Order: sequence, then C-alpha cells, then structure tokens
Amino acid sequence: MFGIPGKQAVTITPRAEAEIAKLMARDGHKGLRIGVKKGGCAGMEYTMEYADAVDEHDEVVEQNGARVMIAPMAQMFLFGTEIDYETSLLESGFKFNNPNVTEACGCGESIKFAEM
Repeated sequence: MFGIPGKQAVTITPRAEAEIAKLMARDGHKGLRIGVKKGGCAGMEYTMEYADAVDEHDEVVEQNGARVMIAPMAQMFLFGTEIDYETSLLESGFKFNNPNVTEACGCGESIKFAEM
C-alpha cells in the first residue's frame, strides 16, 4: 500500500525470523500481525498478535519461514523498520528499530512519530 516496488516494508533479522517461525509452528498460526495504536506516555505503542488469516489489505513480509502482516493503518508508520529479537538476563522480546520514530519514552514501550 505504501511500499516501494522491490523493497520490503520491514526487514526481519535472523533472530526474529527464528522466533517468529517457532511461534507460527507451535500453534499453527499463519504469522504475526504488527501495528500501532494510540497509547503510552509518548503517544503510540506497537501491537503484535497472532494471525490465523491474511487480511486483504495487509502488507505481507515473508523471510525464511517467518511471516509478518502489517495492518493497513500502520503501514506508513512502520515502513523501513527492522524487527529484531533480543534475549538478555532479565527479558526477551521483539525490538523494533524504526527510522520513523522521533521520540520514545524512557521505558521504551511508547513512541512518537513526526507530525504528518
């Protein structure tokens, strides 16, 4: 929808590919749907949920057995984002390296985009 021909909307690191593929295989989901919603101290938050079907207007990115669907409303906010998966002593989870973010709160859970 907001893409550039020949360029994926998001990229997925090998660590994230492995985790997404594992989650898909575990429960038979078709992939993970990512998006953004209003909330948090900076104004917006990422969303991520299991998807059992591809919606007609989703942007679909597939890499090495991992499938991510981008909700239509989020496509312009997520274009160019790298999805990574990090593991530390205290926590593990997906990390979004998004060039469109202008501010983030101290906890890293909430983001702000430039005014459109």
